[in-house]
Amino acid sequence: MEGSVQAPNARLTFGASALSGLLMACAFPPFGVWPLALVALLPLLWIWSRATIWRAAWSGFVFGIICFGVVLSWTWYFGAVAILPLIAAQALYIAAVGAAIAAIRRLGVASPLIVAAAWALGEYLRGTWPLGGLAWGEVGTAFSPIAPARGLAGWAGALGVTFVVVLFQALLLELILKASRRGVAGAGGEGSGAHRSQAHRIHLAIAALLVLIFLAAGLNPPTTRVIGGLKIAAIQGNDRNRRLTSDEVYNEVLTEKHLQLARQLKGNFDLIIFPESALMSDPEADPLLRSKIVEIGRRHNAFVLINAINREQDGAIYNTNRLYAGDGSLVANYSKTHLVPFGEYVPWRSELSFISAIEQVPEDFTAGQNNASNSGVLNLDGKKIGNLICFESVFPELARRQVRGGAHALIVSTNNRSYRRSANSAQHVQSSQMRAAETGRALVQASISGISAIIDPLGHIEKRTELFKPAILEANVPLRAGETPYVKHGPLIVKVSVLILVAAVAFGFLRRRLQTMPSGGDSSE
Repeated sequence: MEGSVQAPNARLTFGASALSGLLMACAFPPFGVWPLALVALLPLLWIWSRATIWRAAWSGFVFGIICFGVVLSWTWYFGAVAILPLIAAQALYIAAVGAAIAAIRRLGVASPLIVAAAWALGEYLRGTWPLGGLAWGEVGTAFSPIAPARGLAGWAGALGVTFVVVLFQALLLELILKASRRGVAGAGGEGSGAHRSQAHRIHLAIAALLVLIFLAAGLNPPTTRVIGGLKIAAIQGNDRNRRLTSDEVYNEVLTEKHLQLARQLKGNFDLIIFPESALMSDPEADPLLRSKIVEIGRRHNAFVLINAINREQDGAIYNTNRLYAGDGSLVANYSKTHLVPFGEYVPWRSELSFISAIEQVPEDFTAGQNNASNSGVLNLDGKKIGNLICFESVFPELARRQVRGGAHALIVSTNNRSYRRSANSAQHVQSSQMRAAETGRALVQASISGISAIIDPLGHIEKRTELFKPAILEANVPLRAGETPYVKHGPLIVKVSVLILVAAVAFGFLRRRLQTMPSGGDSSE
């Protein structure tokens, strides 16, 4: 640290943190002003550069409440009992990041690298714990509209994009503060030690060099090789931006609408996709529905992928994708492994029974096993396709695992209709763009009510549908082989971040110990 700084007062802390949170939220849909994410953190990082541990934590919490309150506003459809704990939990992670940075700064160690490492590690943990985490509203994902960010994701994942964006802003803040201190010193003189100033310049130079390296990597995305193609048709049949009436449920209106659209298909396909919840019955329990699905496959010489609520004899309930071959045989199942807490199951149901809202989830789904028989990689006569169900696509490791298991392309089968015309669907597509870019695989987002999309292996959206407008999305999807650095090595940026933070803490304690040791020699007159 160069000299002492005055801690900001409570009003300034709140205002700066709230401003940062609002700016960051506006980088995501529905606003989608992604350049804001390049400067949004500056007010918050300025607070963290001079706040106490508790004030840094408080400012991070304020940032999180504002940012996630806007980004996750679509959870209001499930009431305050859902959104308030969810937003508070996300905000606590930002509070922990701020507290960690302030604590390390108290050891006399400060660097843009520490800020970037702490944020990236916090974001990673937020996406893994508790209850499997929520990898939503990540800083890096806000940059899915631009090619260099997606290119970088192929090397280091969306988390790597987060790291470099936070590093850039921490570096920019340091340069601004350094310039302002230089102005003050020029006016009155400031005698900080030359060795400390030199060390500080080295930190800034390293941070700047890393930003340039990451930028160069983003401009040169990793490539995978084309090995063929897959002609697909994704059926988007729901046009009801509301709850279904009891008559519509009884008459299985969603099933009929999707079947009617499918009957409009012309020619042959490799794969026809009925998205999550498009069918209101399980074909394996409904022979008439099964015959209709099989007939569609035979007519177009296609595999047909459907989604069903799979009720096993032992009482277990699974969210399952089923793959039927053109001859009508059931060739594969994949049951969702990463369920939505309080959406597909209620943790601690008996303990939370006093909350009436949990009655909206009357029964608990069972998660599919992560094993070879439920890998999610479907074999279509040698063409291997990974498939994720809804919420699973926001977790990078699930897509990475399927590509490592041989997937040549990815499918996301989803039902976002409960979130109406909110930003949920657009944010979901952004996550899928990052999964495509990370893995170097084309991705088909098939949604019951939109947004459905065809995303190329570099994460660019080639086609997309509108919300609640029935559509058939047809495309020739490239099949690719080979592994991107991210697929091969995983989120290395997490290990790098841990090393940076451990080194910073160790250096801080070592320097403090050296400073408290008695001087080696006495000076006498």
